[in-house]
Amino acid sequence: MKVIAPLFALLTFFGIAEAQQKESENPYVQLGKKALLDGDFKLAVSNLEKALPADSNNANVLYILGYSYYHSGNYPKAVSSFSKVVSLRPQEVSAYYYRGKARNIMATGVNNTLSLTEKEKLLQASIRDFTKAIELNVSDMKFYQNRAIAYRDYGILKSQKIAGFYDKTAAANAYKSCMTDLQKVLDNNPNRTDIQTELKKARVYLENLDNK
Repeated sequence: MKVIAPLFALLTFFGIAEAQQKESENPYVQLGKKALLDGDFKLAVSNLEKALPADSNNANVLYILGYSYYHSGNYPKAVSSFSKVVSLRPQEVSAYYYRGKARNIMATGVNNTLSLTEKEKLLQASIRDFTKAIELNVSDMKFYQNRAIAYRDYGILKSQKIAGFYDKTAAANAYKSCMTDLQKVLDNNPNRTDIQTELKKARVYLENLDNK
Protein backbone atom coordinates (compact mmCIF):
# COMPACT_ATOMS: atom_id res chain seq x y z
CA MET A 1 0.00 0.00 0.00
CA LYS A 2 1.47 3.33 -1.05
CA VAL A 3 1.58 6.13 1.45
CA ILE A 4 -1.04 8.88 1.16
CA ALA A 5 -0.10 12.39 0.06
CA PRO A 6 -0.27 14.04 3.52
CA LEU A 7 2.31 11.58 4.89
CA PHE A 8 4.65 12.25 1.99
CA ALA A 9 4.23 15.97 2.65
CA LEU A 10 5.10 15.35 6.29
CA LEU A 11 8.19 13.39 5.36
CA THR A 12 9.22 16.17 2.99
CA PHE A 13 8.73 18.73 5.74
CA PHE A 14 11.13 16.81 7.95
CA GLY A 15 13.59 16.49 5.10
CA ILE A 16 13.45 12.71 5.12
CA ALA A 17 11.70 11.96 1.83
CA GLU A 18 14.02 10.37 -0.68
CA ALA A 19 13.58 13.34 -2.99
CA GLN A 20 15.07 15.52 -0.27
CA GLN A 21 18.44 15.27 1.42
CA LYS A 22 19.37 12.06 3.22
CA GLU A 23 18.97 12.24 6.99
CA SER A 24 21.49 9.53 7.70
CA GLU A 25 23.82 7.17 5.88
CA ASN A 26 22.67 4.43 8.24
CA PRO A 27 21.26 1.81 5.84
CA TYR A 28 18.55 0.82 8.32
CA VAL A 29 17.28 4.39 8.39
CA GLN A 30 17.04 4.37 4.61
CA LEU A 31 15.19 1.04 4.67
CA GLY A 32 12.89 2.38 7.37
CA LYS A 33 12.04 5.44 5.29
CA LYS A 34 11.28 3.29 2.24
CA ALA A 35 9.00 1.01 4.26
CA LEU A 36 7.23 4.04 5.72
CA LEU A 37 6.66 5.54 2.29
CA ASP A 38 5.26 2.18 1.19
CA GLY A 39 2.88 2.17 4.14
CA ASP A 40 4.51 -0.87 5.76
CA PHE A 41 4.75 0.49 9.29
CA LYS A 42 5.80 -2.75 10.97
CA LEU A 43 8.71 -3.16 8.57
CA ALA A 44 9.59 0.48 9.13
CA VAL A 45 9.71 -0.16 12.88
CA SER A 46 11.88 -3.24 12.41
CA ASN A 47 14.45 -1.34 10.37
CA LEU A 48 14.41 1.88 12.37
CA GLU A 49 14.91 0.00 15.63
CA LYS A 50 18.06 -1.46 14.13
CA ALA A 51 19.27 2.09 13.45
CA LEU A 52 19.38 2.71 17.20
CA PRO A 53 21.37 3.57 19.28
CA ALA A 54 23.48 5.17 16.52
CA ASP A 55 20.63 7.59 15.77
CA SER A 56 19.14 7.69 19.27
CA ASN A 57 19.53 11.48 19.43
CA ASN A 58 18.30 12.15 15.92
CA ALA A 59 14.90 13.85 16.24
CA ASN A 60 13.86 13.05 12.67
CA VAL A 61 14.62 9.35 13.00
CA LEU A 62 12.87 9.22 16.37
CA TYR A 63 9.87 10.97 14.87
CA ILE A 64 9.39 8.51 12.02
CA LEU A 65 9.97 5.66 14.47
CA GLY A 66 7.25 7.06 16.74
CA TYR A 67 4.96 7.57 13.75
CA SER A 68 5.56 3.98 12.66
CA TYR A 69 4.94 2.67 16.19
CA TYR A 70 1.69 4.63 16.30
CA HIS A 71 0.40 3.31 12.99
CA SER A 72 1.40 -0.26 13.81
CA GLY A 73 -0.55 -0.10 17.09
CA ASN A 74 2.36 -0.02 19.55
CA TYR A 75 1.15 3.02 21.48
CA PRO A 76 3.43 2.79 24.54
CA LYS A 77 6.52 2.83 22.33
CA ALA A 78 5.00 5.61 20.22
CA VAL A 79 4.64 7.69 23.40
CA SER A 80 8.25 6.95 24.33
CA SER A 81 9.58 7.93 20.91
CA PHE A 82 7.57 11.13 20.67
CA SER A 83 8.66 12.05 24.20
CA LYS A 84 12.27 11.83 23.03
CA VAL A 85 11.40 13.99 20.03
CA VAL A 86 9.94 16.80 22.13
CA SER A 87 12.89 16.65 24.50
CA LEU A 88 15.13 17.33 21.51
CA ARG A 89 12.74 19.56 19.60
CA PRO A 90 10.28 21.20 22.07
CA GLN A 91 8.44 23.11 19.34
CA GLU A 92 7.57 20.01 17.30
CA VAL A 93 3.79 20.35 17.36
CA SER A 94 2.93 17.10 15.58
CA ALA A 95 4.89 15.07 18.15
CA TYR A 96 2.62 16.40 20.91
CA TYR A 97 -0.40 15.65 18.74
CA TYR A 98 0.49 12.02 18.09
CA ARG A 99 1.64 11.47 21.66
CA GLY A 100 -1.71 12.81 22.85
CA LYS A 101 -3.62 10.51 20.52
CA ALA A 102 -1.55 7.50 21.57
CA ARG A 103 -2.14 8.23 25.26
CA ASN A 104 -5.87 8.60 24.70
CA ILE A 105 -6.06 5.29 22.85
CA MET A 106 -4.09 3.55 25.61
CA ALA A 107 -6.44 4.92 28.27
CA THR A 108 -9.66 3.93 26.51
CA GLY A 109 -8.72 0.59 24.96
CA VAL A 110 -11.40 -2.01 25.54
CA ASN A 111 -9.05 -4.83 26.46
CA ASN A 112 -6.46 -2.92 28.47
CA THR A 113 -5.65 -3.92 32.03
CA LEU A 114 -4.74 -0.47 33.32
CA SER A 115 -5.98 0.69 36.68
CA LEU A 116 -8.38 3.62 36.92
CA THR A 117 -5.57 5.79 38.23
CA GLU A 118 -3.32 4.85 35.29
CA LYS A 119 -6.12 5.66 32.85
CA GLU A 120 -6.70 8.98 34.55
CA LYS A 121 -3.02 9.92 34.32
CA LEU A 122 -2.93 9.00 30.63
CA LEU A 123 -6.01 11.08 29.83
CA GLN A 124 -4.68 14.06 31.78
CA ALA A 125 -1.38 13.76 29.91
CA SER A 126 -3.26 13.49 26.61
CA ILE A 127 -5.13 16.71 27.37
CA ARG A 128 -1.84 18.43 28.20
CA ASP A 129 -0.34 17.26 24.90
CA PHE A 130 -3.21 18.67 22.85
CA THR A 131 -3.11 21.87 24.89
CA LYS A 132 0.57 22.26 24.08
CA ALA A 133 -0.14 21.59 20.40
CA ILE A 134 -2.77 24.33 20.47
CA GLU A 135 -0.32 26.74 22.10
CA LEU A 136 2.08 26.08 19.24
CA ASN A 137 -0.57 26.28 16.52
CA VAL A 138 -3.86 27.88 17.55
CA SER A 139 -5.43 27.57 14.09
CA ASP A 140 -5.33 23.79 13.65
CA MET A 141 -8.83 22.52 14.44
CA LYS A 142 -7.82 18.87 14.76
CA PHE A 143 -6.01 19.75 17.99
CA TYR A 144 -9.21 21.15 19.50
CA GLN A 145 -11.22 18.20 18.23
CA ASN A 146 -8.87 15.64 19.73
CA ARG A 147 -8.63 17.53 23.01
CA ALA A 148 -12.43 17.51 23.11
CA ILE A 149 -12.38 13.72 22.77
CA ALA A 150 -9.83 13.44 25.58
CA TYR A 151 -11.94 15.72 27.80
CA ARG A 152 -15.03 13.62 27.02
CA ASP A 153 -13.23 10.38 27.85
CA TYR A 154 -11.93 11.90 31.07
CA GLY A 155 -15.45 12.98 31.98
CA ILE A 156 -16.76 9.47 31.35
CA LEU A 157 -13.97 8.01 33.48
CA LYS A 158 -14.57 10.33 36.43
CA SER A 159 -18.36 9.89 36.28
CA GLN A 160 -18.10 6.21 37.18
CA LYS A 161 -19.72 5.59 40.55
CA ILE A 162 -16.69 4.01 42.15
CA ALA A 163 -15.86 4.81 45.75
CA GLY A 164 -12.77 6.95 46.10
CA PHE A 165 -12.65 7.69 42.37
CA TYR A 166 -15.98 9.24 41.35
CA ASP A 167 -15.73 13.01 41.04
CA LYS A 168 -18.86 14.73 39.75
CA THR A 169 -17.22 18.16 39.63
CA ALA A 170 -14.23 16.91 37.63
CA ALA A 171 -16.53 15.05 35.24
CA ALA A 172 -18.77 18.09 34.75
CA ASN A 173 -15.80 20.37 34.09
CA ALA A 174 -14.41 17.89 31.59
CA TYR A 175 -17.72 17.72 29.69
CA LYS A 176 -17.93 21.51 29.62
CA SER A 177 -14.37 21.77 28.31
CA CYS A 178 -15.21 19.15 25.71
CA MET A 179 -18.19 21.20 24.57
CA THR A 180 -16.11 24.38 24.39
CA ASP A 181 -13.56 22.72 22.12
CA LEU A 182 -16.23 21.13 19.93
CA GLN A 183 -17.98 24.47 19.58
CA LYS A 184 -14.65 26.01 18.51
CA VAL A 185 -14.39 23.45 15.72
CA LEU A 186 -18.03 23.92 14.75
CA ASP A 187 -17.69 27.70 14.63
CA ASN A 188 -14.78 27.22 12.26
CA ASN A 189 -16.84 24.91 10.02
CA PRO A 190 -20.62 24.88 10.68
CA ASN A 191 -21.08 22.04 8.18
CA ARG A 192 -19.30 19.50 10.38
CA THR A 193 -22.23 17.21 11.13
CA ASP A 194 -19.92 14.82 13.00
CA ILE A 195 -19.00 17.60 15.41
CA GLN A 196 -22.67 18.56 15.79
CA THR A 197 -23.40 14.97 16.81
CA GLU A 198 -20.51 14.85 19.29
CA LEU A 199 -21.63 18.14 20.81
CA LYS A 200 -25.14 16.77 21.36
CA LYS A 201 -23.68 13.66 22.99
CA ALA A 202 -21.53 15.77 25.32
CA ARG A 203 -24.62 17.73 26.41
CA VAL A 204 -26.42 14.47 27.16
CA TYR A 205 -23.44 13.22 29.21
CA LEU A 206 -23.52 16.43 31.25
CA GLU A 207 -27.28 16.33 31.72
CA ASN A 208 -27.17 12.69 32.83
CA LEU A 209 -24.42 13.56 35.28
CA ASP A 210 -26.57 16.28 36.79
CA ASN A 211 -29.46 13.83 37.12
CA LYS A 212 -27.40 11.25 39.02
